[in-house]
Amino acid sequence: MTNNFCVNLTHSTDDADRATVGMVVANAAVASGKNTMVFLSSEGVRLAVKGVAAQIAEEGFQPMATLVQNFVAAGGVLWVCSPCFKKRSYTDSDLIEGATIVGGAKLVEFLSQDAASVSY
Repeated sequence: MTNNFCVNLTHSTDDADRATVGMVVANAAVASGKNTMVFLSSEGVRLAVKGVAAQIAEEGFQPMATLVQNFVAAGGVLWVCSPCFKKRSYTDSDLIEGATIVGGAKLVEFLSQDAASVSY
């Protein structure tokens, strides 16, 4: 059975419901002992920008800022799509702690190691 798990998260403030559910799933995966990576792409990269997660709080769920903090604290890996981040004119100084800018090759490498993947 594979131990690698990827959540491809393509939403943030544009669809707070999907973004929140994606981070809930990521937290469940890392809590169950999976080597869990969240790949933030498209609008999802905004979750790696300081202050953005604090703007998202869906009823019935923990606030996004808490979900992100708990995920990283539990050992989850937060990768941010480099071209998506740059397209939105962000710089490294905008990044939250625990987030890393990566290219698509890094995602492909992770997925090729028998990773299960879901997308939100």
